[in-house]
Amino acid sequence: MLVGMTYDLQQDYLAAGYDRDEVAELDSPVTVEAVRGALLSQGHDVELIGGAGPLVRALAGGRRWDMVFNFAEGMLGLAREAQVPALLDAWDIPYTFSGPEVLALSLHKGWTNAVLRAHDVPTADFRIVNSMDEVEKIDLPFPLFVKPVAEGSSKGVSDKSLVRDRQALREICDHVLRTYRQPALVETFLPGREFTVGILGSGRECRVLGVMEVLATARGDACAYTYANKQEWRERALYELATDGPARQAAEVARAAWQALGCLDAGRVDVRLDERGEARFIEVNPLAGLNPESSDLPILCGKIGLEYAELIRGIMDSAMRRAENRAQRKRT
Repeated sequence: MLVGMTYDLQQDYLAAGYDRDEVAELDSPVTVEAVRGALLSQGHDVELIGGAGPLVRALAGGRRWDMVFNFAEGMLGLAREAQVPALLDAWDIPYTFSGPEVLALSLHKGWTNAVLRAHDVPTADFRIVNSMDEVEKIDLPFPLFVKPVAEGSSKGVSDKSLVRDRQALREICDHVLRTYRQPALVETFLPGREFTVGILGSGRECRVLGVMEVLATARGDACAYTYANKQEWRERALYELATDGPARQAAEVARAAWQALGCLDAGRVDVRLDERGEARFIEVNPLAGLNPESSDLPILCGKIGLEYAELIRGIMDSAMRRAENRAQRKRT
């Protein structure tokens, strides 16, 4: 097939004047070349497209593809991950990973929690803070954990995110509102083990690839998988496969969340244990990082013996089955 690739490169946005923290979620040429190489090895012709801007120009110029391998994160707005899939839907071009409705919802961690609680998926108790006058109304017991409501790559998560009193809560909420220009998510702190669960497939066909426990070294932040831990993962983080009872419980919570949200093809779900040792959903990443060296999903796949090219093949196979079913429905 002719496969287009949509993505956003850090270097392009740095050249446009954005700073390092602003582009933390975006990709490097290493990721683009790794995905491209995997697709070429499967016999596909590959065309590099880029992000929403280049995609709009290509579509307007009459370019079309049999499939688009999309991992464009976007830059602007709380629905930035949904922009490329929405364009592809409008032109009726099939693509990998979840659609715009899922990506718009899942980037907003507060709304995602609300939907999952309606599906009886356990989350931490939470509040969404849109302005400083709402901070005083928060009635959750301390300690609390605070982060931006719609960031990835642990942006805005630090050792200061864990707060134990009202003054610290005011300070971190003010920081999030001013720095990230978006609401703050305030959650009851989950003090137990943290897992990330890899998932391949869509709906009832999805399967858990494995459960990886995320740990901090002596140099890392122990309170959570912080931005610093993620950026300096070789020095600050440890990753270990987990198969015990809590890990199996985390896998069940992750699968339930994936299916309730309607996520497609592949991704990750983060889960943490509460004070009673019960697994609770933290967040879902239906557009998981694919850097073969540093992204959590490929790291997990490496630990279970699934080669990078096979991960990409599995993603493509899932998307192609969906495209074939869609084509069949049109014919009938």
